[in-house]
Formats: sequence, C-alpha cells, structure tokens
Amino acid sequence: MKHNKIFPFVVAILLFSLASIIYFHPILKGHKLNQSDITQFRGMVKDINDFRSEENKEPYWTEASFSGMPAYQVSAYYPNDFVRSLDRLLRFLPRPADYTFLYFLSFFVLMMALKVNWRLAILGSLAFGFSTYLIIIFGAGHNAKAHAIAYMPLVLAGFLWIFQRKFILGFIVTGLAMALEVYTNHIQMTYYLGFCLLILGIVEFVNAIREKVVPLFIKQVAIIIAAVALGVGANAPRLMALKEYADHSTRGRSELTINLDGSNKEITNGLDKTYITQYSYAKLETFNLFIPRFMGGGTIEKLGEDSNFYQFIEEKAGKKAAVDYSEQVLTYWGDQPIVEAPAYIGAVIFLLFFLGIFLVKGRLKQWLVAATVFSIVLSWGRNFEVVTNFFIDYVPLYNKFRAVSSIQVIAELCVPILGVLGLKAFFSTEMSKEEKYQGLKKAVLAFGALIIVGFALAHMFGTFEGLRDAQQYSEIPAF
Repeated sequence: MKHNKIFPFVVAILLFSLASIIYFHPILKGHKLNQSDITQFRGMVKDINDFRSEENKEPYWTEASFSGMPAYQVSAYYPNDFVRSLDRLLRFLPRPADYTFLYFLSFFVLMMALKVNWRLAILGSLAFGFSTYLIIIFGAGHNAKAHAIAYMPLVLAGFLWIFQRKFILGFIVTGLAMALEVYTNHIQMTYYLGFCLLILGIVEFVNAIREKVVPLFIKQVAIIIAAVALGVGANAPRLMALKEYADHSTRGRSELTINLDGSNKEITNGLDKTYITQYSYAKLETFNLFIPRFMGGGTIEKLGEDSNFYQFIEEKAGKKAAVDYSEQVLTYWGDQPIVEAPAYIGAVIFLLFFLGIFLVKGRLKQWLVAATVFSIVLSWGRNFEVVTNFFIDYVPLYNKFRAVSSIQVIAELCVPILGVLGLKAFFSTEMSKEEKYQGLKKAVLAFGALIIVGFALAHMFGTFEGLRDAQQYSEIPAF
C-alpha cells in the first residue's frame, strides 16, 4: 500500500526534473540566462558578499544601492534558518530549472490533495509550470516572484487537506508551505495569494452554514491560523526588518506636503495611485490570456527574415535597412509601459477551464471561478477605477504594492486547477455520457463565443498602436 502511494511521487519527480532540464538544456553546458534584474542585483550585493567573506559576519548597511540602505533589504543570512536549508534541498537543479521544477512539484502535490489521478496530475502540473507568464518572468530576472508563485499550490494543498479533515497532514503542509512562501521574500505575491485563500475560506464558511457544521469550520480555521502563524513566525527576523524599513520608504507615510507644481500633496500611508496602477491590464488585453498574441508580442522583439515587417522594409529600402530595423521592433499595442511577452495561459487550458465550469460540481468550482474573476477584475487597475480605488483606499496593505496587473497570477493558478478537475470529471465513471457530451458542447460554444467577441471588440476598438510607437517609428524614413 505504501509502495503505491510513493510510486507516483517518484515518477513525478523524475519526469519534472527531466522536463526542467530539457527545457533549459543550455545550462548543462554551463550557460546562464541573461537576467537584467539579477545583473543589477549582483552589483548591489558585491560589497555585502565581500564584507561577509572578509569579516565572517553579516553587514547591516550597503552603499551600493541608491544612496545607501539597510543591507538586510538586499541580502541577509539569518542564523538557524532551517527554512533556507529546506528550500535549497527542494531547489537542487541549476537555475532557472530549479524554479520550473518547483512549479511542477508544488502543483502536483495540490492535485494529490484534490484526489486527481497521478497521471492526470502530472499533465496538469506541466501545463501550469509551462504557462507563458511563469516562463517569461525569468527573462526579466523576477526570480523572487517565480519563487513565490512556485510555492502557492503547496499552500493551497495544506489548506484543502485541513478542510478535508486531514488535520495533521494539513497542519504540517500548511506550516511548512507558508514558511517557504514567506521566505521567498516577494510579499506582493504572498499578499495576492491571501486573497485566493480568503475566497476559499468564504466559500467554505457559506457551505458550513448550509451543512450546519459551523463548529467544525471554526476548528479548521483555528488549525489554519496556528499553522500560518508558525510559518510566518519562522521568517520573523526578515519580516520585522522589512516592516521597520517600509515605514521609512515610499510605502510609508510621506513627509512631503506639496507637489512639484506647488499644489497640496495628498498625504497617504502608501504608494501614489498613479504609481500603483501604472501597470494595469486593459479590459481588452484580457483576451491575451487565451488568444495567442492578441495584443501583439513583447514591447520589443527581434523579427526574422520571414516576417512581413522585414520583407516590407527589404522591398522598400534594401536588406541592410531590413536587418537594422527588424532587430528591435515594437510588437505590443497595449497600454502597459513594458511587457516582456503576452501572459498567455493557453487556449486548450481555458477550454478545459470552461469544461470544468459545466462539469465540476460543488464549492471547489465556486472558489476557483470566483478567484479567477476577482484577479482579472483587479488586474484592470486604472481601467476599472471604481473597484481599484476602493481597494487602494480601504483594503489593508493594498496600497503598498505596484503593478496591479500581476495579480493575474491567481488566474494563472486557478484556471489550470479547474481545467484539470474538468478533465477528471470528464473521464470519471460517475457521470453519464450524455452529461459529459452536454458539458463539452456548452464549453466549446461558450469559449468559442468568447473568442469571437474578442476579435469583434479588437476590430471595433483596437488601435493597434502602442505607447511608444509614435516615438520609435518617427525615426523610420517614409519609404
């Protein structure tokens, strides 16, 4: 019996390791991914590392970042930090293959908590880990974000086990997963995960009222709080240091009372609204999630000789001009300042998500759909100010974070979960063929209609012009 329980994990770990290495196979030759943020980070921590190696103790100040700042906000090692040791044990592959492995493994554990067949769980884990956004953030060097996203499914698994009344297993997994999640030091991603967990709690609470098991729900919540407290407490030194610094940073109360133009400055305890919502998803841009390159590609891309752009320039101005102008082409026409690539989750995954909507029954579906819609709406930022301003003004800590579009990581997580559950229901023997056929039919029609609506809206309202087009292409002569 124990052998049957361990075997799927052994197979999964081997497959996930292999998939991660194959995808980033240049690392086997010693190559490293050029990450701009990590290059800057290495420059900032050089004096810290030098001091650490020479003095054999931790520095508390660095002059290599801004005009000087506490070193513990850049790089710090804490004594008896078992969470760091556990994290290193799990991330045994070379970077960035280690993060993709964590994506896969963490999601697989979540699938086990949802009682999904291990073969289907492996397939779902690969779909989650190879989601476009989760890969493109490596290019910019957003390692901490990737690190935090990777542990999100593990946290969810712990919560679900507790709600399934597997209290000891759920308590242990929740405590360790929260410790690892907070350790990644990307508080914004952890904060967004909190919304997903809160929605899960609300759904469970409503169900507890219906089933008249509120005392059991209170017990489950108490166990969750205790486990989360232990996980957070394991990171107390870095969190307390962060809080101390945040009060004196741009995320704290400003001492300035006037703006540059002499007008009175609004006194806040967080970031400026314009800065918070600078990176906001346009409502139309949401179709990027399931229509490839719906709003073009990244802000700047290199187009090859087979592109229409290259061939047009070559025809009008010759090969040299075509080569020069196609090296850096603006392909994104949304209204965010910079985009590495479209945050494409996948058309197939979204079709399965709709299949899950029509086939999956119960509160799991309610939670996943609600969390998905919630994250997409909040990602619109300044393009849906009624909701965004409410959260900035009244929801604790929401005004401490910028780039609200990144809350779509919750949709990145919930969509494949419901997609896998939809497949599980479709292949189950508990549902009649007619029910399955009707569910599939409704999913295809609903998703197909949504795609048609997307293209219609793009045709009616799409400008196909990005924020930088006027400046960039004014330099190109009229051919």
